[in-house]
Amino acid sequence: MSTPLDRRPRKRRGPLAGLVVADFCWMGVGSVATRLLADFGADVIKIEDRSRLDMPRRLPFYKGEVRTYGEEDPNPDPDKGGLFNNYNRNKLGVTINMRTERGRRIAERLISQASVVTENFAPGVMERWGLTYERLRELRPDVIYGRMSGYGHEGPHSEYRSYGPVIQAVSGLTHISGLPGREPSGWGFSHMDNQAAYYNSAALLMAVLQREITGQGTEVDVSAVEVGINLLGPVMLDVAVNSRSTRGADFPTGNRLEHPQAAPHGVYPAAGEDRWVAIAVFDDADWKALVTELDAAEWAADPRFATQAGRFAHQDALDEHLSAWTRERDPHKIMHRLQAAGVAAAAVQHAGDLNERDPQLAHRGTFFELDHPVIGEARFEGSPVLFSGIEPDHWRSAPLLGEDNEYVFTTLLGMPQEEIAELTREGIL
Repeated sequence: MSTPLDRRPRKRRGPLAGLVVADFCWMGVGSVATRLLADFGADVIKIEDRSRLDMPRRLPFYKGEVRTYGEEDPNPDPDKGGLFNNYNRNKLGVTINMRTERGRRIAERLISQASVVTENFAPGVMERWGLTYERLRELRPDVIYGRMSGYGHEGPHSEYRSYGPVIQAVSGLTHISGLPGREPSGWGFSHMDNQAAYYNSAALLMAVLQREITGQGTEVDVSAVEVGINLLGPVMLDVAVNSRSTRGADFPTGNRLEHPQAAPHGVYPAAGEDRWVAIAVFDDADWKALVTELDAAEWAADPRFATQAGRFAHQDALDEHLSAWTRERDPHKIMHRLQAAGVAAAAVQHAGDLNERDPQLAHRGTFFELDHPVIGEARFEGSPVLFSGIEPDHWRSAPLLGEDNEYVFTTLLGMPQEEIAELTREGIL
């Protein structure tokens, strides 16, 4: 287990060392964005409210326990949530009751010592606290104000609230997902929360670079809906140029590929509970190799499958036959067998595969572990980017609720211990 000394704040290392971020973000879309800054040396100070816990603190993703996604714990331990721990590693944590005037004054003092302020509340929350961009510039003239919301902070929909599934629907992503002739299947529960977070990270880094060059801060306003639209490029082009509909008997294509006309090309059931394998055949040479591995199954001699064009035209029948073969076999054994024969194939991996058996991820050190005083040792996914000469500074797991109050308020703001104790008793800290 971590000791108090292990968790004591220290001088950070990395390309963003010295950057101080007053982080009002919550949930995933904001916390993942500022996590990247914290990973590479920024002092990200996460600002929370004891009376309104961040949702990831309340969701029971607990080490060693299995629960339904989205199921809230009626009596959550705010320091036990695995999701919060993952989103907020390498950050400092303080508590401020922003519904009080004294709390807001303390937040303004903290903002004056920071050079970046971030938030992803519902539109209007920061304004009700008086924290407009104009006010922030009075506190810190070169401030970067990173704002992240579903629709942006201007326009007729700017006041709408949103979560990942809503963004996916409004941006058009949900409509183009799924199988041909079927209802939209969606993109997973909160795919766009994470996608928008990475755009948020890039926007903040761009603003920091601009300030390094010009000395000027800026207000950053990221719209998650517009991030989703940026992922529609090829489909929008197909509609505009070819007048194609985005919903019909042949579209969405699901796992099939039209250009080039590959067949079979899909994800097929394998032995085991919810196990699958992806297989792709692009030409006659691929097909011949696949048929050999199928032990010359009689159905493979069907004249409909004699050419690539014929296989593409009869994919339903082809997929039915191939599924009968894959369903009886282990997905990883199929993968290795077909790859050895020169056929593109891969097991569809679940979390256990990624953590325990993927040799590529193990080689790159994708996953790493940090200790936590409540959770114990826990595993994290690291940065997908490796640099020569730059290493992420993984110095601590996520902060306990209010863990760094004393350090931040005394060291950064110069508040006396007696005042901190008084504010804590009054519920302001």
